Amino acid sequence: MTVFTGTLVFVCIWWMVLFCVLPWGVRAPAEPRPGHAPSAPERPLIARKMLITTAIAAVLFAAVYVIIDQNLISFRR
Repeated sequence: MTVFTGTLVFVCIWWMVLFCVLPWGVRAPAEPRPGHAPSAPERPLIARKMLITTAIAAVLFAAVYVIIDQNLISFRR
């Protein structure tokens, strides 16, 4: 796997994990402020979710890298 391919795989994994992590801990306010969507979260905690996403994506990428590097699944046949 080249650096370019590895980067693309990591970015794809990162985005998929981000969309899985975004709903964690979301709570809509009991009384939304005027002008805000009623479904807007009180505290989105985006920075924490991005760090969690990066950690999970790194673990998943390591697994994918080992699978590809050890030819457990060959994409070249």
